[in-house]
Amino acid sequence: MVVLMLTACPAGLRGHLTRWLMEIGPGVFVGRVSHRVRDLLWDRVLELAKDGRAVMVYPARNEQGLEYRVHRSSWKPIDVDGLTLMLRPDLDRAPERGAAPVADIRPGWSKASRMRRAATKKPK
Repeated sequence: MVVLMLTACPAGLRGHLTRWLMEIGPGVFVGRVSHRVRDLLWDRVLELAKDGRAVMVYPARNEQGLEYRVHRSSWKPIDVDGLTLMLRPDLDRAPERGAAPVADIRPGWSKASRMRRAATKKPK
């Protein structure tokens, strides 16, 4: 079974995909197609998506039983010891958003750190 998720794509692409797949929600398509048709559909998505994003999940012969294809998405598939995982960017720590890098966080800011410090303090 193939699952294809589109975001901000033209209506013409959605109409083209309904020839082969069923639309079960806005921009979410599912269906069972051959490998050749799946590859041709992905080529069509890349051709017509323009500024939109697309994610395709389909069966594969590996330990997980599936593979991913991603087009213009901030989530990226990465290989970790033979498993494919989706890496989600941490926007809170991104330098372009003005956040402090991890090394610049002052020590002792967490509740656990304050409790540990209070437990080790000797009473006077």
